[in-house]
Amino acid sequence: MKSIAEINEKIKKGEAVVVTAEEMIKIVEEEGAKKAAEYVDVVTTGTFGAMCSSGVFINFGHSDPPIKMLKIYLNNVECYGGLAAVDTYLGAAQPNEDPDIDIEYGGAHVIEDLIRGKEVELYAEGYTTDCYPRKEINVKITLDDVNQAIMVNPRNCYQTYTAATNSREEKIYTYMGILLPEYNNVHYSGAGQLNPLQNDYDPKTGEFNTIGIGTKIFLGGGVGYVIGEGTQHNPPFGTLMVKGDLKQMNAKYVRAATMPRYGSTLYIGIGIPIPVLNEKIAKRCAIRDEDIEVPIYDYGVPRRDRPLVGKTNYKELRSGKIVLEVEIDNKRVEKAVKTGPVSSYKMAREVAKELKNWILNGEFLLTERVAPLGKPEFKPMKSPITLVKDIMSSPPIVANPNITINEAANVLIKYDINHLPIVDSEGRLIGIVTSWDIAKALALNKKKIDEIMTKNVVVAYKDEPIDVVARRMSLNKISGMPVIDENKRVIGVITSEDISGLLGEKK
Repeated sequence: MKSIAEINEKIKKGEAVVVTAEEMIKIVEEEGAKKAAEYVDVVTTGTFGAMCSSGVFINFGHSDPPIKMLKIYLNNVECYGGLAAVDTYLGAAQPNEDPDIDIEYGGAHVIEDLIRGKEVELYAEGYTTDCYPRKEINVKITLDDVNQAIMVNPRNCYQTYTAATNSREEKIYTYMGILLPEYNNVHYSGAGQLNPLQNDYDPKTGEFNTIGIGTKIFLGGGVGYVIGEGTQHNPPFGTLMVKGDLKQMNAKYVRAATMPRYGSTLYIGIGIPIPVLNEKIAKRCAIRDEDIEVPIYDYGVPRRDRPLVGKTNYKELRSGKIVLEVEIDNKRVEKAVKTGPVSSYKMAREVAKELKNWILNGEFLLTERVAPLGKPEFKPMKSPITLVKDIMSSPPIVANPNITINEAANVLIKYDINHLPIVDSEGRLIGIVTSWDIAKALALNKKKIDEIMTKNVVVAYKDEPIDVVARRMSLNKISGMPVIDENKRVIGVITSEDISGLLGEKK
């Protein structure tokens, strides 16, 4: 048994044995956990990935005359103005106010620019009071100009992150990057065997051996601290809430990025030293990528509870290819799928090595936690949901492909509808005709439905949320779609009017 105080004395004297989590794996394999615990003092860990739930508290100092800031913008990115007169919080995921820029330059980019020493434009408005007579201010500032810039991140350093794939027939844009159609790739995130929480976790108790409130860490190239469990903390999917001084940080370890068609995010390097106090900790610090299970979920289903496609581990994911058993065209098949990371193992390794050097050079001492991380808390939001089946028109008005254009026009008029699905003898969808199609056909003297119907039909399913269907209509610039079952039989029709009517009722 060793204590943190004893380890710190060895660090001060330059006698501490410090290894990275990667190096510890080999030591334990060759020497065993008991012997490793006797001579290894500290294991350094690291992770480097997109951490959207991040941001910075900034105090600008008082202007003359003073202003009580309410609406605050940095490089046209809105900051929170509900604090004291010249305090704000800038969130990494906040988009730009300019719609032409939007997510391409957001809060994360402002944070990186500040760390790099660049000037950013501060614009703020407020309401006047006797002690704050100024109404607005517009000035260029740098990180050196502000009093404090404290990074406080509500959820960082995920212990394990679920992998993502996509069952849809079109690619989708997510916080896990671009997912190709029909399970054609799997994206994953996380440092696996280098991850701080993985190396400190006790699976028997569901708690962490040494990490807790007050643990001193490497944060973005500077010194930071764990200030509690992160939001959505739920081991073995644990998270951390952390803080650090932005003025100490290095842009090498804090990088802004934009996930295409999703939003801006901040990649942050976090490293945590694990004091090897006993054999149990030594054994856990030898966890390997193949020991860490990673579930794979279908992000093609935009629901809170996504379907589980399969399970894998970090070793298989890092190999570049895995085999999934999936359903395609109502058949279960094995499919070889390419994998790709949306985090950087290379940078995670650099974080662990840099922290190791700090400790070996006597520049970083360990701290005792003042309290363990809090209990897991991961409840769903209480949110009402309306599904397609709740508002679709059913049974649907449909027609067969032998109908004439004039007959189709009469059907639309008779039933006061604008969308007419065309089905085969078994009710399966083969096309759709709209009132606009009919108008064009009459103008062009077309005779056959086959000449004017849309064959590549955008469809909905009865158990989809209307929010998802409304977005699909908007993206495809259509005003309605047939609702089909698993056999492609038309069971209803949903239109933009149906959705608008529902929203009107809710108001």
